[in-house]
Amino acid sequence: MSTPLTDHEKRKQISVRGIAGLGDVAEIKKTFNRHLHFTLVKDRNVSTSRDYYFALAHTVRDHLVGRWIRTQQYYYEKDPKRIHYLSLEFYMGRTLQNTMINLGLQNACDEAIYQLGLDLEELEEIEEDAGLGNGGLGRLAACFLDSMATLGLAAYGYGIRYEFGIFNQKISNGWQVEEADDWLRYGNPWEKARPEYMLPVHFYGHVEHTAEGPKWVHTQVVLAMPYDTPVPGYKNNTVNTMRLWSAKAPNDFNLQEFNVGDYIQAVLDRNLAENISRVLYPNDNFFEGKELRLKQEYFVVAATLQDIIRRFKSSKFGCRDPVRTSFETFPEKVAIQLNDTHPALAIPELMRILVDVEKLDWNKAWELTTKTCAYTNHTVLPEALERWPVHMFEKLLPRHLEIVYEINQRHMDRIKSLFPGDNDRLRRMSLIEEGEPKRINMAHLCVVGSHAVNGVARIHSEIVKNSVFKDFYEVEPEKFQNKTNGITPRRWLLLCNPGLADIIAEKLGEEFMTDLFQLKKLLDFIDDDAFIRDVANVKQENKLKFGAYLEKEYNVKINPESIFDIQVKRIHEYKRQLLNCLHIITYYNREVLPPSIAAPGYHMAKMIIKLITSVGQVVNNDPVVGDKLKVIFLENYRVSLAEKVIPACDLSEQISTAGTEASGTGNMKFMLNGALTIGTMDGANVEMAEEAGEDNFFIFGMRVEDVESLDKKGYNAKEYYERIPELRQVIDQIRSGFFSPKEPELFKDVIDMLMYHDRFKVFADYEAYISCQDQVNELYKNPKEWTKKVIRNIAASGKFSSDRTITEYAREIWGVEPSDVKIPPPNEPRV
Repeated sequence: MSTPLTDHEKRKQISVRGIAGLGDVAEIKKTFNRHLHFTLVKDRNVSTSRDYYFALAHTVRDHLVGRWIRTQQYYYEKDPKRIHYLSLEFYMGRTLQNTMINLGLQNACDEAIYQLGLDLEELEEIEEDAGLGNGGLGRLAACFLDSMATLGLAAYGYGIRYEFGIFNQKISNGWQVEEADDWLRYGNPWEKARPEYMLPVHFYGHVEHTAEGPKWVHTQVVLAMPYDTPVPGYKNNTVNTMRLWSAKAPNDFNLQEFNVGDYIQAVLDRNLAENISRVLYPNDNFFEGKELRLKQEYFVVAATLQDIIRRFKSSKFGCRDPVRTSFETFPEKVAIQLNDTHPALAIPELMRILVDVEKLDWNKAWELTTKTCAYTNHTVLPEALERWPVHMFEKLLPRHLEIVYEINQRHMDRIKSLFPGDNDRLRRMSLIEEGEPKRINMAHLCVVGSHAVNGVARIHSEIVKNSVFKDFYEVEPEKFQNKTNGITPRRWLLLCNPGLADIIAEKLGEEFMTDLFQLKKLLDFIDDDAFIRDVANVKQENKLKFGAYLEKEYNVKINPESIFDIQVKRIHEYKRQLLNCLHIITYYNREVLPPSIAAPGYHMAKMIIKLITSVGQVVNNDPVVGDKLKVIFLENYRVSLAEKVIPACDLSEQISTAGTEASGTGNMKFMLNGALTIGTMDGANVEMAEEAGEDNFFIFGMRVEDVESLDKKGYNAKEYYERIPELRQVIDQIRSGFFSPKEPELFKDVIDMLMYHDRFKVFADYEAYISCQDQVNELYKNPKEWTKKVIRNIAASGKFSSDRTITEYAREIWGVEPSDVKIPPPNEPRV
């Protein structure tokens, strides 16, 4: 029997990682040693693994910098329309491996590091995730940056450099405990501070109306310091910029308010200003109206717009003197995309600059603003919509409140003229919600102030038009579009699943990495036994690798032949982790003789986690079940863990109540990596099933229309509880303390919610879900048929590349054309 290949040898055989030229390898080793010695000031004899990671990161970064500078020179010379993607979240994950892949350096680095007696995968594991996002919305922004660079668009991501990203989740005794994510503790080799572009941002104060126009005076100033991170396209030498702002107190901060005796306190109070960029709010699909959050939203917008306008005014590379004085061409040169309502203040802020500073008349300023801005809606849940109290807005941003009132007045006048006497419509469409307190509806501000409004999956965009913004759609139907989300195949196939990428490349060549629609050609091999075997083998290897990880991290041995049934989601009632939990208990009950039984919130999220971990405790330790069923709650899920989980998955759970998940993107990652999907007709699942064929999808449950008619009729959970014996048994077990014997009442709140106020109707889909899971188990017994469905899914996932999504944004919203121009690399003369 031949000895198994080492990881290094296996990686060398994978062609899609790029050729390791001898010259490249020697150069990388030389640069690595130089950085270890001169950048990190370390001797090889006393260096740690972390030192080696930093030396490699700096080595790879060197390859980026020349391309980065050249790309920016190219933009200044060509002066294309620039795209500015404004987002409060960028969930980037790790950078090292992605950069090596996009620069075609991975095999050369692997070989160089191996020759130095080190292991590349070990070094990659040292890098901290940049967790500057909560989930889907922040990760979407990261995929979009990758696609914009790959498509040669002159694009910038703008956000906040949070000192602490999404919390580290620990599970202690089955409960979630949060720890601060000190991701910058050891420094970040990928960012470059740009103090020369530091900008002032104003808060508080009041407005004086003078002969020269309104003046916002007596404000508090906070400085915005930019940190730039390079964003490389895939093998095209384009390197764009993500610019994240960090809050700094000015040197005179608070000093004027203190006498000399309070100098120490004044310096300590600088923290108050710098708290703006301290921490990411961990709310996903939930609005928390805190002043600090409003400050963050204005901070990123005010700094970014000053930056955009400075760049618009000066168009020659390296020249800071303004050359453009007219704003007439602003919308032809600048696009601003608002990622949800969080950066909505860009609309009144741009108006303030154009009217108060640049002295344009209102109508001209409004025309330029609406032509420049576009808004992406990400949610239909009412509790997620941002509605800021007027009194808070007035205190923090008094001039912006006046501007919002003026926008609203003109908007209301227009609606009045179109629908005379329809006061109810005026109330529904106003930017200001009357009540106690009065609130500003930020989504309405975005719709009124943008030239394009889009949802993120076809079904979601229809709900946006027919329900959420129905009144606005009736007035301006041409504004509304759909842009179905996508994922970057560089990170979500090539990086995380090189084995699968390689067997695809053997059949199709390597062009599919930038044209994912080519995956359709895999259907030619649907009956090719060797290919079917290769696909199954790659999945099995990924499962074995992930199984080893689980054993090491969780001390749970799982059977690699079993179905890896995975649900990856932020915990939220609408995502229905509880439905999955009920299914697990049902299957557990089928395995063991049922014992005889006598009888949104943040709190609920924590209770759901505790229930899942408690069920795991019982199931995983029951000898009757053995290795037939194991339940593992993966703690601290993050991008780098997703890269391990997704390639190993057999069954992807996409089980939200129809009409609640805007799109989902995890669903697409699982599909591309050879998992089958069990899901409702919600979000992008609808289009995925359409692409793959419904026969190759496990669809169950209510459709949007069914949910609506059940709402009309009135959902009564008790009916299902009384009618379905297996459901009743599961609920009675949870209620009686079977999974919490020491605290029988522990899950009372969960049961009360499910029985009496479940907005997301878990019981209504229970029966269909269990029956669908039975079909999954049946098919899994036939590995060949299962794998053929897998191949059909992979072949159908081309539509879900973020390259396709960004091409649609570019052509239909931003008015620019993607470019396949390859900028010459730094070692070649410029053309």
